[in-house]
Amino acid sequence: MVENIEYSINKLKEKKIPTIIFATPEVAEAVLYSCREYGIFIDAFCDNEIRKTYDLFCGLKVVHTSKLKKLFPSARFVIAYHNIKDCADQLFEMGYNEIYSPIELLEKHNLNIYEYRVSKSYMASKILITKKSHELFFHQSKVFLRSIDVVITTKCSMNCESCANLMQYYDKAENTDEKIQVALEVLSRNVDFIGEFRIIGGEPLMNKNWDEICLSILKQDENRQLFIYTNGTILPKDEKLKKFQNKNINFYITDYGNLSRNVNKLEEVLLANNIAYVRKPAENWVDCSSIKKHNRSKDRLIQVFKECCAKQLYTLLNGKLYTCPFIANASNLKAIPNNKSDYVNLLSEDVDIKKKIEKLVKMKLFFPACDFCDGRPNDPTTASEYAGKGLISAGKQTFDTLNFKKYT
Repeated sequence: MVENIEYSINKLKEKKIPTIIFATPEVAEAVLYSCREYGIFIDAFCDNEIRKTYDLFCGLKVVHTSKLKKLFPSARFVIAYHNIKDCADQLFEMGYNEIYSPIELLEKHNLNIYEYRVSKSYMASKILITKKSHELFFHQSKVFLRSIDVVITTKCSMNCESCANLMQYYDKAENTDEKIQVALEVLSRNVDFIGEFRIIGGEPLMNKNWDEICLSILKQDENRQLFIYTNGTILPKDEKLKKFQNKNINFYITDYGNLSRNVNKLEEVLLANNIAYVRKPAENWVDCSSIKKHNRSKDRLIQVFKECCAKQLYTLLNGKLYTCPFIANASNLKAIPNNKSDYVNLLSEDVDIKKKIEKLVKMKLFFPACDFCDGRPNDPTTASEYAGKGLISAGKQTFDTLNFKKYT
């Protein structure tokens, strides 16, 4: 399949059939501007998320992928999403065969001449990560992680009933920063590239040592791209933020309206300290937070894993590497049986740890823990047996810690 994907600007300049940009992450804006700069006409965007098709993106229509064949029987695609393989596989299955990576477009992109919907420093980080992820895709022998979610606490300032990271099940939430540095050193030694380090919780700012943890991660490699995911409820102190001026750190703020009580003040202090950030509304969630054994067949598990949008949200929790936050927290809670096929213990002295990491990262079938997940499909609006339970409103609060079956 790799040999069927192009990245030539010159070929894209040949106007034959409609050209569509696949997916609308932040970097898609830079891809569009670069296309226009080189005379490549873009007809539309497309996206798997139905909610992203309600509005224009950079002035262009966003088509839901289910309607592509009807609106564009023939078309070629520039993939703006970091996971080029899943996007290309989906398009090939739909009968499209002209697919491009934006590597050359992003390589030549001059971000200083454009204004974006995010800050230029934030866009620079996203361009670097996307470009590197695509470059490594063309080297199948390489092992790379587009991102690693570093869980530094299971404490949260909100108590969302349907949190996909399962915080609502913790009755004894705690900080989880012990031996993070050791685990990250092992991980970094055994993979070729990690695109971004995402500091998460719970609410990561509830760990009073969040700044020292972030600084120690950057100390290992000052070129790392660091993103702190926060819900806008906690206002960090100025003396902590000042430590990150002129460093590769970005805040990703999810705005839950009135629940994000300090979101406006957080924006102000980040601007005052010249720290890059993006602020986005919570919108809807995929309903995928229950934990129960489904007893699916092998074929159904393969399909659930194939359609999962979270299977490359690699997560570091208590020294173990998981493919996604659901498996990480379900395992940590003992809400699923302990199965060594579900994770790699980075703190072990296993001589085959590099092979185990590669096996986890390049998994094509499924993990045993996938049978306990409702499914987290790329398109939760699809009416199929693999589509999970659909979309729900984000941030509904509960006063109780939810119950679950515990395995010993």
